[in-house]
Amino acid sequence: MKKILLPTDFSENAFNAIKYAVQLFQNEKCTFFLLNTYTPVLYDSDYILYSPAASLSLDEVYKNNSQSGLEKVKNRIITEYPNDLHSYELIPSFSLLNEEIKEQVQSRNIDLVIMGTQGATGAAQILFGTHTVHAIKRAICPLLAIPSGCDFKTPESILFPTDYDINYTRELLKLLKHLVKENNAKIHILHVFFGYPLEAEQEKSKKILANYFEDVPHQFYSIEKNTVTEGIYEFQEEHEPDVLAMISNKHSFFENLLFRPVINEIGFRVKTPFLVIPSGKFNK
Repeated sequence: MKKILLPTDFSENAFNAIKYAVQLFQNEKCTFFLLNTYTPVLYDSDYILYSPAASLSLDEVYKNNSQSGLEKVKNRIITEYPNDLHSYELIPSFSLLNEEIKEQVQSRNIDLVIMGTQGATGAAQILFGTHTVHAIKRAICPLLAIPSGCDFKTPESILFPTDYDINYTRELLKLLKHLVKENNAKIHILHVFFGYPLEAEQEKSKKILANYFEDVPHQFYSIEKNTVTEGIYEFQEEHEPDVLAMISNKHSFFENLLFRPVINEIGFRVKTPFLVIPSGKFNK
């Protein structure tokens, strides 16, 4: 059974990511953990105006609101996407979102986090909200970010850009292969180069990928461009993949993309789900 964490701030963007999650895993037995974090402020106008004096504490008001909101989300999912294979647990938490994501991933042995790229106050021109960017940077298990307004489509084509500078393991690649198999998809392995041939270690890594994906549809591509971003743009425009999957590795091009504004440019051009897989052993 898969354990999937679904953070929500009760926005439509968040619910859109939840809809994507339950449809992506509609044929699999899953427990979905609906998480809402809250951090009460010292003074709250609604509390002052509408809460009876000497009634509940401000903490209790926020917790009750969080619990109530999660119940509504759960009921909406069950109504719109009934599925006997799926069960839900609710987690209202007085905490910061990314700290709580890390805590829940570790304590519940979460397999995947799925979240929207914008929050309740996300402006249309912003691809990744602050919470999403921080979650991606600090991910300790695979994270799937769903762009605002992205309707679910069975992923038949998955783009996997790589520089072959990663020590690929079965643990690292198993979710990617699972998605390919379960959806009868094809994985497109893209290498963007700058005029230099692959080194011996890169060739070795490429062979590891070829062996690992030999029993599923896959294809290797090499594009010579000035930047990795340009290569991804060109491939996406020509092939229109349904999911963009990348491995987060501090020693790879991924960190350069993520820690520079150029990461937003990828999303402006292609509104596809973005799967981030942390390198190394998952610290769960």
